[in-house]
Amino acid sequence: MPEKVVPGPVCEDRSIREAVCIHTKKIFDSCKDKDCIEDIRVYPTRSSQAVIDRAQSVKAGTAELLYAYIDVEPINFNRGFYTVDVRYFYRITADAFVGAARPVEVTGLAIFDKRVVLFGSEGSSKIFSTGVVGEGPEIQNLPQTNLPSAVVEAVDPIILNLKLMDACNCHCCDNSYLDIPPAITAVFQEDLIVDGDIHRMFVTLGQFSIIRLERDTQLLIPVYDYCLPEKECTCGCGCECQEDPCEMFRKVQFPFNEFFPPNSIQSKGNTTYQEVRSGCCS
Repeated sequence: MPEKVVPGPVCEDRSIREAVCIHTKKIFDSCKDKDCIEDIRVYPTRSSQAVIDRAQSVKAGTAELLYAYIDVEPINFNRGFYTVDVRYFYRITADAFVGAARPVEVTGLAIFDKRVVLFGSEGSSKIFSTGVVGEGPEIQNLPQTNLPSAVVEAVDPIILNLKLMDACNCHCCDNSYLDIPPAITAVFQEDLIVDGDIHRMFVTLGQFSIIRLERDTQLLIPVYDYCLPEKECTCGCGCECQEDPCEMFRKVQFPFNEFFPPNSIQSKGNTTYQEVRSGCCS
Protein backbone atom coordinates (compact mmCIF):
# COMPACT_ATOMS: atom_id res chain seq x y z
CA MET A 1 0.00 0.00 0.00
CA PRO A 2 1.57 3.35 -1.00
CA GLU A 3 2.33 5.80 1.73
CA LYS A 4 0.14 8.89 2.11
CA VAL A 5 1.60 11.97 0.47
CA VAL A 6 2.09 14.84 2.92
CA PRO A 7 3.32 18.42 2.38
CA GLY A 8 7.07 18.61 2.02
CA PRO A 9 9.89 17.60 -0.31
CA VAL A 10 9.18 14.76 -2.75
CA CYS A 11 12.08 12.38 -3.29
CA GLU A 12 10.60 9.77 -5.64
CA ASP A 13 10.55 12.06 -8.69
CA ARG A 14 13.38 14.54 -9.11
CA SER A 15 11.24 16.78 -11.35
CA ILE A 16 8.83 17.41 -8.45
CA ARG A 17 10.34 19.53 -5.71
CA GLU A 18 7.60 19.28 -3.04
CA ALA A 19 3.90 18.82 -2.36
CA VAL A 20 2.01 21.89 -1.13
CA CYS A 21 -1.50 22.66 0.06
CA ILE A 22 -3.41 25.29 -1.91
CA HIS A 23 -6.82 26.85 -1.45
CA THR A 24 -8.82 26.88 -4.68
CA LYS A 25 -12.19 26.06 -6.21
CA LYS A 26 -12.81 22.43 -7.09
CA ILE A 27 -15.35 21.53 -9.78
CA PHE A 28 -17.66 18.82 -8.41
CA ASP A 29 -19.99 18.51 -11.39
CA SER A 30 -20.60 20.17 -14.75
CA CYS A 31 -22.66 19.80 -17.89
CA LYS A 32 -22.76 21.27 -21.38
CA ASP A 33 -25.90 21.93 -23.36
CA LYS A 34 -27.05 22.99 -26.80
CA ASP A 35 -30.52 24.51 -26.34
CA CYS A 36 -32.89 25.21 -29.21
CA ILE A 37 -35.20 27.81 -27.66
CA GLU A 38 -38.31 27.97 -29.80
CA ASP A 39 -40.66 30.95 -30.15
CA ILE A 40 -39.78 33.02 -27.10
CA ARG A 41 -41.43 36.42 -27.02
CA VAL A 42 -39.46 39.59 -27.65
CA TYR A 43 -40.48 42.63 -25.58
CA PRO A 44 -39.64 45.64 -27.79
CA THR A 45 -38.87 49.17 -26.73
CA ARG A 46 -41.67 51.72 -27.06
CA SER A 47 -40.43 53.19 -30.34
CA SER A 48 -39.72 49.71 -31.74
CA GLN A 49 -43.21 48.51 -30.86
CA ALA A 50 -44.72 51.40 -32.82
CA VAL A 51 -42.78 50.21 -35.87
CA ILE A 52 -43.64 46.53 -35.32
CA ASP A 53 -47.37 47.30 -35.11
CA ARG A 54 -47.18 48.70 -38.67
CA ALA A 55 -44.69 46.17 -40.02
CA GLN A 56 -45.54 43.55 -42.63
CA SER A 57 -42.50 41.36 -41.97
CA VAL A 58 -39.27 41.23 -39.97
CA LYS A 59 -35.77 40.04 -40.74
CA ALA A 60 -33.46 38.62 -38.07
CA GLY A 61 -30.51 40.71 -36.94
CA THR A 62 -28.37 39.84 -33.93
CA ALA A 63 -28.84 38.36 -30.46
CA GLU A 64 -26.66 39.46 -27.54
CA LEU A 65 -26.57 37.75 -24.14
CA LEU A 66 -26.80 40.59 -21.61
CA TYR A 67 -26.91 38.77 -18.28
CA ALA A 68 -27.55 35.40 -16.65
CA TYR A 69 -29.20 35.33 -13.21
CA ILE A 70 -28.29 32.15 -11.27
CA ASP A 71 -30.02 30.57 -8.26
CA VAL A 72 -28.79 27.44 -6.44
CA GLU A 73 -31.07 25.40 -4.15
CA PRO A 74 -30.44 22.02 -2.45
CA ILE A 75 -32.64 19.02 -3.28
CA ASN A 76 -33.98 17.72 0.02
CA PHE A 77 -34.71 14.17 -1.13
CA ASN A 78 -31.35 13.72 -2.87
CA ARG A 79 -28.47 14.72 -0.63
CA GLY A 80 -25.53 16.41 -2.28
CA PHE A 81 -27.49 17.43 -5.39
CA TYR A 82 -28.67 20.94 -6.24
CA THR A 83 -30.93 22.61 -8.75
CA VAL A 84 -29.33 25.41 -10.73
CA ASP A 85 -31.89 27.82 -12.19
CA VAL A 86 -30.58 30.19 -14.82
CA ARG A 87 -32.51 33.06 -16.38
CA TYR A 88 -30.91 34.41 -19.56
CA PHE A 89 -31.61 37.97 -20.72
CA TYR A 90 -31.05 38.70 -24.44
CA ARG A 91 -31.07 41.86 -26.52
CA ILE A 92 -32.61 41.07 -29.92
CA THR A 93 -32.25 43.37 -32.93
CA ALA A 94 -34.11 42.97 -36.21
CA ASP A 95 -35.12 44.84 -39.37
CA ALA A 96 -38.85 45.62 -39.69
CA PHE A 97 -40.30 46.25 -43.15
CA VAL A 98 -43.12 48.80 -43.32
CA GLY A 99 -44.58 49.07 -46.82
CA ALA A 100 -42.04 49.84 -49.54
CA ALA A 101 -39.84 51.98 -47.31
CA ARG A 102 -36.37 50.98 -46.17
CA PRO A 103 -36.29 48.58 -43.19
CA VAL A 104 -36.23 50.08 -39.70
CA GLU A 105 -34.07 48.55 -36.98
CA VAL A 106 -36.04 47.45 -33.94
CA THR A 107 -34.77 46.08 -30.65
CA GLY A 108 -36.20 44.30 -27.64
CA LEU A 109 -35.66 41.93 -24.74
CA ALA A 110 -36.06 38.14 -24.75
CA ILE A 111 -35.92 35.92 -21.66
CA PHE A 112 -35.19 32.20 -21.33
CA ASP A 113 -35.34 30.09 -18.13
CA LYS A 114 -33.28 26.93 -17.75
CA ARG A 115 -32.90 24.40 -14.90
CA VAL A 116 -30.26 21.70 -14.42
CA VAL A 117 -29.49 19.30 -11.57
CA LEU A 118 -25.84 18.86 -10.57
CA PHE A 119 -23.89 17.22 -7.77
CA GLY A 120 -22.24 19.69 -5.42
CA SER A 121 -21.43 17.54 -2.37
CA GLU A 122 -22.29 18.62 1.17
CA GLY A 123 -20.91 21.06 3.68
CA SER A 124 -22.43 22.44 6.88
CA SER A 125 -19.66 24.75 8.03
CA LYS A 126 -20.02 28.53 8.14
CA ILE A 127 -17.22 30.53 6.54
CA PHE A 128 -15.75 33.63 8.23
CA SER A 129 -12.95 35.69 6.73
CA THR A 130 -11.24 39.07 6.99
CA GLY A 131 -10.07 41.59 4.45
CA VAL A 132 -7.84 44.65 4.34
CA VAL A 133 -8.95 48.00 2.88
CA GLY A 134 -6.07 50.29 1.90
CA GLU A 135 -3.96 51.25 4.88
CA GLY A 136 -6.77 50.64 7.35
CA PRO A 137 -7.23 47.75 9.76
CA GLU A 138 -8.65 44.38 8.83
CA ILE A 139 -12.40 44.21 8.44
CA GLN A 140 -14.67 41.26 9.10
CA ASN A 141 -16.42 39.99 5.97
CA LEU A 142 -19.98 38.81 6.16
CA PRO A 143 -20.26 35.10 7.03
CA GLN A 144 -21.06 32.77 4.15
CA THR A 145 -22.94 29.52 4.03
CA ASN A 146 -21.16 26.52 2.62
CA LEU A 147 -23.27 26.18 -0.52
CA PRO A 148 -21.55 25.37 -3.79
CA SER A 149 -21.05 28.18 -6.29
CA ALA A 150 -22.66 27.92 -9.70
CA VAL A 151 -20.79 29.17 -12.77
CA VAL A 152 -22.44 29.62 -16.16
CA GLU A 153 -20.36 30.02 -19.31
CA ALA A 154 -22.33 30.94 -22.43
CA VAL A 155 -21.80 32.58 -25.78
CA ASP A 156 -24.08 34.92 -27.69
CA PRO A 157 -26.87 32.80 -29.20
CA ILE A 158 -27.64 32.26 -32.87
CA ILE A 159 -30.97 33.50 -34.22
CA LEU A 160 -32.58 30.52 -35.96
CA ASN A 161 -35.95 32.08 -36.76
CA LEU A 162 -37.89 35.30 -36.24
CA LYS A 163 -41.57 35.90 -36.95
CA LEU A 164 -44.48 38.28 -36.38
CA MET A 165 -47.89 37.32 -35.01
CA ASP A 166 -51.07 39.22 -34.25
CA ALA A 167 -51.46 39.77 -30.52
CA CYS A 168 -55.00 38.40 -30.56
CA ASN A 169 -53.78 35.11 -32.09
CA CYS A 170 -51.00 34.53 -29.58
CA HIS A 171 -51.75 31.73 -27.12
CA CYS A 172 -49.22 32.93 -24.60
CA CYS A 173 -49.69 34.03 -21.05
CA ASP A 174 -50.02 37.67 -20.00
CA ASN A 175 -46.61 38.94 -18.91
CA SER A 176 -47.67 42.42 -17.87
CA TYR A 177 -46.31 41.56 -14.40
CA LEU A 178 -42.91 40.52 -15.77
CA ASP A 179 -40.14 41.37 -13.29
CA ILE A 180 -37.16 42.79 -15.19
CA PRO A 181 -34.08 43.89 -13.20
CA PRO A 182 -33.39 47.65 -13.42
CA ALA A 183 -29.89 46.99 -14.77
CA ILE A 184 -31.43 45.22 -17.77
CA THR A 185 -34.02 47.90 -18.53
CA ALA A 186 -31.27 50.53 -18.33
CA VAL A 187 -29.53 48.90 -21.30
CA PHE A 188 -32.44 49.80 -23.62
CA GLN A 189 -32.84 53.45 -22.50
CA GLU A 190 -36.58 53.17 -23.26
CA ASP A 191 -39.57 51.50 -21.67
CA LEU A 192 -40.16 47.91 -22.71
CA ILE A 193 -43.68 47.11 -23.94
CA VAL A 194 -45.25 43.98 -22.42
CA ASP A 195 -48.92 44.49 -23.32
CA GLY A 196 -51.30 46.67 -25.36
CA ASP A 197 -49.62 45.73 -28.65
CA ILE A 198 -51.01 44.82 -32.08
CA HIS A 199 -48.17 42.66 -33.39
CA ARG A 200 -45.81 40.54 -31.35
CA MET A 201 -42.36 39.29 -32.30
CA PHE A 202 -41.13 35.78 -31.49
CA VAL A 203 -37.59 34.47 -31.86
CA THR A 204 -36.00 31.02 -31.93
CA LEU A 205 -32.47 30.92 -30.54
CA GLY A 206 -29.63 28.40 -30.46
CA GLN A 207 -27.75 28.65 -27.16
CA PHE A 208 -24.49 26.90 -26.20
CA SER A 209 -23.63 26.83 -22.49
CA ILE A 210 -21.56 25.11 -19.80
CA ILE A 211 -22.81 25.04 -16.20
CA ARG A 212 -20.78 23.81 -13.24
CA LEU A 213 -20.84 23.65 -9.43
CA GLU A 214 -17.70 24.59 -7.51
CA ARG A 215 -16.63 24.60 -3.86
CA ASP A 216 -13.76 26.22 -2.01
CA THR A 217 -11.43 23.43 -0.96
CA GLN A 218 -7.85 22.66 -0.01
CA LEU A 219 -5.90 20.45 -2.38
CA LEU A 220 -2.52 18.81 -2.10
CA ILE A 221 -0.63 19.25 -5.37
CA PRO A 222 2.91 18.58 -6.59
CA VAL A 223 5.17 21.57 -7.18
CA TYR A 224 7.89 21.53 -9.83
CA ASP A 225 9.33 24.98 -9.18
CA TYR A 226 8.46 28.61 -8.61
CA CYS A 227 6.93 30.51 -11.53
CA LEU A 228 9.83 32.78 -12.43
CA PRO A 229 9.26 35.25 -15.29
CA GLU A 230 11.49 34.72 -18.29
CA LYS A 231 10.73 37.95 -20.18
CA GLU A 232 12.48 41.20 -19.27
CA CYS A 233 10.53 44.42 -18.81
CA THR A 234 11.43 46.85 -21.58
CA CYS A 235 10.47 50.39 -22.58
CA GLY A 236 9.50 51.37 -19.09
CA CYS A 237 11.95 54.20 -18.60
CA GLY A 238 10.70 56.75 -21.13
CA CYS A 239 10.86 57.59 -24.82
CA GLU A 240 14.53 56.64 -25.29
CA CYS A 241 13.59 52.97 -25.85
CA GLN A 242 10.91 53.60 -28.48
CA GLU A 243 11.44 51.53 -31.63
CA ASP A 244 11.99 53.22 -34.97
CA PRO A 245 8.58 53.32 -36.74
CA CYS A 246 9.99 52.34 -40.14
CA GLU A 247 11.83 49.40 -38.59
CA MET A 248 8.61 48.35 -36.89
CA PHE A 249 6.72 48.58 -40.19
CA ARG A 250 9.27 46.32 -41.89
CA LYS A 251 8.35 43.54 -39.45
CA VAL A 252 4.66 43.63 -40.44
CA GLN A 253 3.73 40.86 -42.87
CA PHE A 254 2.30 41.84 -46.22
CA PRO A 255 -1.54 41.49 -46.14
CA PHE A 256 -1.96 39.25 -49.19
CA ASN A 257 -5.57 38.36 -48.25
CA GLU A 258 -6.56 41.99 -48.57
CA PHE A 259 -5.49 41.96 -52.24
CA PHE A 260 -6.34 38.35 -53.13
CA PRO A 261 -9.68 37.15 -51.61
CA PRO A 262 -9.43 33.64 -50.06
CA ASN A 263 -11.18 30.63 -51.60
CA SER A 264 -13.05 29.84 -48.37
CA ILE A 265 -14.62 31.95 -45.64
CA GLN A 266 -15.09 30.90 -42.01
CA SER A 267 -18.43 32.27 -40.77
CA LYS A 268 -19.34 33.08 -37.17
CA GLY A 269 -21.17 29.77 -36.85
CA ASN A 270 -18.00 27.86 -37.87
CA THR A 271 -19.49 27.03 -41.27
CA THR A 272 -16.95 27.04 -44.11
CA TYR A 273 -18.12 28.32 -47.49
CA GLN A 274 -15.94 26.96 -50.29
CA GLU A 275 -15.33 28.48 -53.73
CA VAL A 276 -17.64 27.07 -56.44
CA ARG A 277 -16.03 26.68 -59.86
CA SER A 278 -18.25 26.53 -62.91
CA GLY A 279 -18.24 23.28 -64.85
CA CYS A 280 -16.68 21.33 -61.96
CA CYS A 281 -18.54 19.17 -59.50
CA SER A 282 -17.14 17.33 -56.52
